[in-house]
Amino acid sequence: MTGRLFVSAIAKFVLGAVLVGALIFLPAGSLHYPAGWRLMIILFVPMFLAGIVMMLRNPGLLKSRLNAKENEKEQQSVVKLSGLMFIAGFVLAGLDYRFGWLPLPGWVSGLGTALFLASYALYAEVLRENTYLSRTIEVQEGQKVIDSGLYGIVRHPMYAVTLVLFISMPLVLGSLIALVCFLAYPFIIAKRIRNEEKVLEAQLDGYREYKQKVRYRLIPYIW
Repeated sequence: MTGRLFVSAIAKFVLGAVLVGALIFLPAGSLHYPAGWRLMIILFVPMFLAGIVMMLRNPGLLKSRLNAKENEKEQQSVVKLSGLMFIAGFVLAGLDYRFGWLPLPGWVSGLGTALFLASYALYAEVLRENTYLSRTIEVQEGQKVIDSGLYGIVRHPMYAVTLVLFISMPLVLGSLIALVCFLAYPFIIAKRIRNEEKVLEAQLDGYREYKQKVRYRLIPYIW
């Protein structure tokens, strides 16, 4: 454990919480937005706990997860599109709550919460199975192809999990308008996957054979 890594992790965690909170509650015009607080809790409490576990057990993985600077130009556009989606989605959810445009029934928020937490559990399993995961497209020294567990079902289980994770966010917030905005994510992640696989085929030994073994990228029997 290093002091610099700890400070960096805490700073990014606090910044992320403040930013998401501002994007949700300022457009809502009130802190009395129960669904907004629900999302903040289920998003940042597990994130904080996961960060502690990685700090203690695998600081290298935590360091790679904190690095969000992409070197691939195509991936830089994916990051920008994802950022715009999140900003627009959270702002629209807040405005939807404030003005009551197209609110979803209360049970939908409960369903979204269950989906979110289940996805978070799968997210932790993916991190356990593949300690080479980083937030950027890169091949690390000594990296090997993982083809067991969730990686034996689809080639990109992390993206499959985040697909459900992110789509559940507007459900938690109870906003149909925000849900429409977040439906852009499957198209954004498909663009990322196509470019990532080109990099992995060129730089990671055994990846071509892995593609032949595991046919589906994101969703079994579909794509």
